[in-house]
Amino acid sequence: MDQIRKQSGARLLLALKCFATWSVFDQMRQHMDGTTSSSLYEVKLGQQKFGKETHAYSVAFADHEIDEVISHCDKIIFNSLSQLTRFESRAKKKPVGLRLNPGVSLAGFDLADPARPFSRLGESDPHAILSVIDRISGVMIHNNCENASFERFDALLTEVESRYADVLQQLEWVSLGGGISFTEPDYPVEAFCERLKRFAQDYGVQVYLEPGEAAVRHTTTLEVSVLDVGFRGKHLAVVDSSTEAHMLDLLIYRESAPLGNASGIHQYQVCGKTCLAGDIFGEGLFDQPLQVGDRLSIGDAGGYTMVKKNWFNGIHMPAIAIRKVDGTIELVREFSYDDYVASLS
Repeated sequence: MDQIRKQSGARLLLALKCFATWSVFDQMRQHMDGTTSSSLYEVKLGQQKFGKETHAYSVAFADHEIDEVISHCDKIIFNSLSQLTRFESRAKKKPVGLRLNPGVSLAGFDLADPARPFSRLGESDPHAILSVIDRISGVMIHNNCENASFERFDALLTEVESRYADVLQQLEWVSLGGGISFTEPDYPVEAFCERLKRFAQDYGVQVYLEPGEAAVRHTTTLEVSVLDVGFRGKHLAVVDSSTEAHMLDLLIYRESAPLGNASGIHQYQVCGKTCLAGDIFGEGLFDQPLQVGDRLSIGDAGGYTMVKKNWFNGIHMPAIAIRKVDGTIELVREFSYDDYVASLS
């Protein structure tokens, strides 16, 4: 992220919808330029806990919250022309943006595809956007999802330029959103920086990126203990956690969590402890047969986990802890029965 900021001139904003664990914001703040949000609560969290530049966006702001949103942000981005028309007078001279939906994207699942048919996410008609160009200073384009291909990113951006050049030339800033996996191993960062820099120069704009998973990938594990083992055609291990409650995206996108190690010879299906039949983290290889009491680390557990955790089945919530550089562990938050009760009524 430091390299991208320096070489491309882009500013990087943490996407709080993916990761909002503010106990590590002091560390992240050194390498990022601020936060971007999807709701009033995220705007407030970004402004109060992260600081620096704060962008406010929502698919739809409500009348009762718009003034508070504006009071906590540096830029406000509206999702539609109707929201812009309705609330722009309340922006109090802060920079105003509009979400632009180019109708092309890279997303592995229809559920996460902003360019899906009948999408409510942003405005697509360049003529309609040009009709309000004097009322906005920038646009936000979010049309990548787990895109690890620079070539595909480049092609998508070229399509945006070919259709919206007249719009881009009249703006001060453009956010290219998140979903770009530039922290994956072997990603061509040099070429990525050059493409961003060229885009900024061609249109005279400040470029923003909104990394979520790219900012926290491979930083976090979910630590679990084996509660039971068995054999049902496969070796099974039940752990004291749950996909439904603690790593929900595994269920939503039918993915498997990183488990075990490639050199192991004992294969297990690791399962959650809820009553949901499909509460399964995935399969992994282990060096030794698993036994009750064994500790397992479930990898890549930072993005879209703590922001989505819930109390399904009343399963105990994992604590949040930080491992320091020297190896010491700081426990920053524990959850209890009282938290479970307080989440209900």
